This record gives sequence, C-alpha cells and structure tokens, in this order.
Amino acid sequence: MAGSLLLMDKVRLCSHRPSDYRAFSSYPKSLESFSCPQPHLESISSNKLHLKKIIFPGQSICCYRLKPLYAFSSEDAHPINQESVQVRGKGLEQWDSLTAKFAGAANVPFLLLQLPQIILNTRNLLAGNKSALLAIPWLGMFTGLLGNLSLLSYFIKRRENEAVVVQTLGVISMYVVILQLAMADAMPLPQFIATSIVIVSGLILNFMKHFHLLNPEIWHFWEEFITIAGFSALPQVMWSTFVPYIPNTVFPGSIAFVTAVLAVLTARMGKLSEKGIKTLGLLSGWTATLLFMWMPVAQMWTNFLNPEYIKGLSAVSMLLAMIGNGLLIPRALFTRDLMWFTGSTWACVFYGWGNLVCLYCFNSISRAFFLASTFAFIAWIGMTFWRDAQVHDHSSPVTSLKELLFGR
Repeated sequence: MAGSLLLMDKVRLCSHRPSDYRAFSSYPKSLESFSCPQPHLESISSNKLHLKKIIFPGQSICCYRLKPLYAFSSEDAHPINQESVQVRGKGLEQWDSLTAKFAGAANVPFLLLQLPQIILNTRNLLAGNKSALLAIPWLGMFTGLLGNLSLLSYFIKRRENEAVVVQTLGVISMYVVILQLAMADAMPLPQFIATSIVIVSGLILNFMKHFHLLNPEIWHFWEEFITIAGFSALPQVMWSTFVPYIPNTVFPGSIAFVTAVLAVLTARMGKLSEKGIKTLGLLSGWTATLLFMWMPVAQMWTNFLNPEYIKGLSAVSMLLAMIGNGLLIPRALFTRDLMWFTGSTWACVFYGWGNLVCLYCFNSISRAFFLASTFAFIAWIGMTFWRDAQVHDHSSPVTSLKELLFGR
C-alpha cells in the first residue's frame, strides 16, 4: 500500500483476477481472505429489464450499484470482468474498462519505484556518505518487504503469473535496499541476518510451489508462518518506531505472537467458531494493510527526528509512489473496495506526497516540481470522484464516498 507497498497485479477485464491489495489465507476452506476481493458480477438480461446480480459468499444482493467489500469477504469472489457484465450503461462500462487499465498501468511505476533509491544509495556508499542512508528507516522497509513476500505467496497459490513476477521484483528490489542499509550500518546485523534467512527461504519455497515441487504440508506450514509473522510484526514495528522515546521492549510483539499462534492452532484443530473465523480473517486483512500503511509513518517520523537526512531520499521514488498508488484509487473506488482504497490513498498521501512536502520544505526539490505534483494529485482525485459519481448517476461525488464507507 505505499511506495512499493502496493505492488498490484493488473486488473484485466476478461479474466478473473483478485485484488492485489490482500494477503492470503492459511485455511482456504475456513479462513476467508485477508483483504477485500472484488465482487463477481453475473448479468441477468431481458428485453426490458437490466439488473446485475452481485454474488457474495452466502448471500445474493440484486442491485445496480456495487457494495463495499470487507476484509472477511471470501477469496472465492472474483473481480468484475467484461464477459459477465453483458448489460450495463455505456458510461459505466467505459469507466469499468478505464479503471482496470489504470490499475494495470500502475505496474510500471511500481516496477521502477526502488531503482532511483538504489542508485542514490549506491552513490552515497561509494562516496563514503553512510549517514545519508539513515534517512531510510529499516523498520519501514522491513514491513513493506514482509507485505510483498506475503503477496507473493498469495499469488503463487492463485497461479497469477504476472502478479508473481511483479511481487518477486518488489521483494528483490526492497531486499537490495535493506542490504544497502546493512552495509551503511543503518540496520542492525542480527535483524538483517534474520530478514535474509526469511526472504531467501520464502523465495525458494514460493518457486518450488510454483513449479509443483513442494510438499503441500510444507506449503501449509509456510502460510501459517507468514500469518503469524505479519500479525506479530505489526505491533512490534509500530512500538519500535518510537524508541528511545518509549521503552525498548519486545512485549507488544510477544503478546501478538502468542495471540496469533493460539488463533492459528485453534483454526487448525477446527475449534474456531464461524464468527471467530470471520473475525480472524477481518483482523488479518487489516493487519496486512496496516503493515503497508506503517511504512510511510516510519519514514515521516524519521524525517521529523532527523531533518538533515532528508536529502538521502529520492524525489523520483516518492513521485513514482504517488503515481503508482494514485492509478489504483479509481479502481478501488469503482469496486467499492474499502481496504484497497484506504491503503492506496494512504500510501499516495503520506508516502508519496507527504515525503515530497518534506523534500520541498528543506529545499531538496524545486517549487515548480512540488506544485506541479500537488495540483496534478488534487486534480486526479477530483476527477476520480467526479467521474465515479457521474457513471453511477449520483448528484454529488460525496455519495460515492458514502457508498464506499457505509454501503448503499
């Protein structure tokens, strides 16, 4: 959700693809998806009646407009695809197609996202300017890396080959940045070694799974590990960001770890109620989202504490983050995917534009660059809500936002 947080797969009109903004479930038959899959639309057509039937797990809702999606929605739901939507307004169909193309185009800035930062870090390392790399908080990079690895495992499981390529490049590029941070002593060596072991093991297991070389029980164990790791990492990373202003302790992570282990074991033994499964799926989905969302928070906190390090940030990387996440916002709004919309918007505002504000305040970018980026971003958001309201026959763009937040 953020920088390389939100590496999304293309959303194709003629194929069933899940939203990228989600992690995977260790229990495909019980636990529901960590994030918000988009609804699968079946069209019911007649000569005079045009209805679209939105299919959710366990319920059917006949309506014309899309409903918001929640983290406990089933991973069996599919995104909108053109073949199943045979009867719809021309404007709605065109906006459906256009938002899908925007989401697909977001792959380009995401693929290029870390390259300017890697080049800048290399120059600083070769010049002996290791302090410049302190501008990049390793905790924030770690959360983004863990999120990308989780998404890689999810798309390996779903056989979404293009998404697998994108997520793999994201994992590798972010790991290169973390390697540079370790070389500059900006990341503790024990944490770097542990991260390296997890990343290398994860890549090997994922690609063994992709080529059908992995025992199912080992893969199931890996899914449980990622579930527990993500749930445990979030509170610990959030706490550690503010050290030394708060006591340095592993208590938050330990409590979350014990809770996650107990939940996974209870689900494995089949002793978790249906409500508990839905709650676990909901919490897990927002945990994955918050892992992505915390990366810009850690970066902004570092900027606040050490403004002299801001020049170590790449303005091009921040702009690419804003562009990539911005391209995903129309699709997230159109599908009424609240989790996707929240993550994309948060990353766009705080990681992309927010860091451009910091760079501008400390004269690291020109005024023209900053103003052009700001006005383009505002215009894009305004156009998105205006167009969405128009194709849904709303009198105000605020209605689209209300549907996203509260349903119809």
